[in-house]
Amino acid sequence: MKIGAMYSHLSGFEWIQYHQKAMWEEIEEIIQGINAEDFRTKISLEKTMRGKSLFSPADLNIRMKTEFESRGWYESRTNYWVTDDYKLIGKIMHLQEEEQKTMIVEAGKKPIKSYNQTDFVKNRIAVEVQFGKYSFIAYDLFVKHMAFFVGDAIDVGIEILPMKVMQAEMSSGPGYYEGALYDLARQGRGVPAVPLVLIGIEP
Repeated sequence: MKIGAMYSHLSGFEWIQYHQKAMWEEIEEIIQGINAEDFRTKISLEKTMRGKSLFSPADLNIRMKTEFESRGWYESRTNYWVTDDYKLIGKIMHLQEEEQKTMIVEAGKKPIKSYNQTDFVKNRIAVEVQFGKYSFIAYDLFVKHMAFFVGDAIDVGIEILPMKVMQAEMSSGPGYYEGALYDLARQGRGVPAVPLVLIGIEP
């Protein structure tokens, strides 16, 4: 596969090129080392594409996971506490997990444990490979990467998506690069407040 398009949000790409250029080269190597045609393993049952061989998102995800993990990228999880008080959440979100819980209890509120999980992390870079439903992309961009950034676990987030030309050869449902790019642009240049790199891949 290859990178068909790329967008740098809040200088995410520039940060990587200056601080972690080898990590970008590693990501390019992973993408270029996968032949998309090897994963045209799903036979469509949809009326408009019945019997057609499509790219399998599940199989592509497995291959991506294997490639990233073989290079030392690992799944990461950030735990935190929430409650029903907006001002209190604003005060505690930058604190350590146990401090968050303590302050919620001291304020007479009920602490609720929550977490965010990301596909791959290495050298303070988080990568999400998203071949799932379109709504998952927005969650990655506006919640997951933001949570890890606010928690000081990463400096930049990367979202890998299929370009429309590739997504059209998948079953209905997955999002695609061009749509995610529009969603970012619609929010304005400063939202979300985390450096990101949006990568669109194609066969």
